Amino acid sequence: MAGSGEFGFIRTRLAPLARGHPAALDLTDDAAVLTPAPGCQIVAASDMLVAGVHFLKTDPPEIAAERALRSNLSDLAAMGAEPLGYLSSIAWPRGVTQAWRDRFVDGLASAQDRFGLALLGGDTTSGPGPLTISLTLLGQVPVGAALLRRGARAGEDVWVSGTIGDAMLGLAIARGELAADPVLLERYRRPEPRLELGVALRGLASACLDVSDGLIADGGHIAAVSGVRLELQASEIPLSLQARRWLQEAPGAGLTALVTGGDDYELLFCAPQDCRAAIEALGPRIGLVLTRIGAVTQGQGIALLGADGEVMETGAGGFTHF
Repeated sequence: MAGSGEFGFIRTRLAPLARGHPAALDLTDDAAVLTPAPGCQIVAASDMLVAGVHFLKTDPPEIAAERALRSNLSDLAAMGAEPLGYLSSIAWPRGVTQAWRDRFVDGLASAQDRFGLALLGGDTTSGPGPLTISLTLLGQVPVGAALLRRGARAGEDVWVSGTIGDAMLGLAIARGELAADPVLLERYRRPEPRLELGVALRGLASACLDVSDGLIADGGHIAAVSGVRLELQASEIPLSLQARRWLQEAPGAGLTALVTGGDDYELLFCAPQDCRAAIEALGPRIGLVLTRIGAVTQGQGIALLGADGEVMETGAGGFTHF
């Protein structure tokens, strides 16, 4: 049985998540002490998830935990980093049961073991608000090898991994708005951080990020920071069979909803044209579909082009908090 009280919970439930990592110091000190491998830089990424905003309040605790860790790992993937560990700060709603917390920790354990990292520290508290999870992910890359958003140049290709829009449909299923589909629901609940792809793109991609707020919105970030324009071909956006079926069956449904829905956690990246063969060979090697969906041009912003070459309306392009 887990120890009672905050410190008993840390000692019996959270400390084992350190998995003996020397940087964690058994979670008995004020901070972790982490040394990267020789010739490497630390990559740090932090995200906060709030129940009712980033996941449903009705989601099972283990799903909330896995979704939090997996979505945060996607930021390391976008930087081409290998994960080392993470810090976890959690504000529990008052009245949450010990059993609920235990299931949450089980979800963290499952996700961290799946991706080979350990808990290095953090904080716990409780309050009147919703469950709030703040994770700081730590990884490493060889010095100067991190993938950034700012390197795209006119004349390059735009690529994306996997398929787009599945998580948006999965969220609709979780809300009871669409018929059940376990594959789509899993895409929403347990996003797959493309860590292997991120590492493999070192030296190939000129700019990269993960698609969290929507393909259009996130592509716009590359365009803005790189000082270029991204032109995406609507006909080339990779869609799953389920998404294609939804487009056919849902009255008024459009591709725009899929490319602005967010939560895909795929990698969107730019690369010189002379890297095409290497990228095309990379996909089968790591078991992931990589699709060339557009081009980098001179100008600014991002555009989704229809079959007639006209710019399609995409609204705000994706999710924003305010």
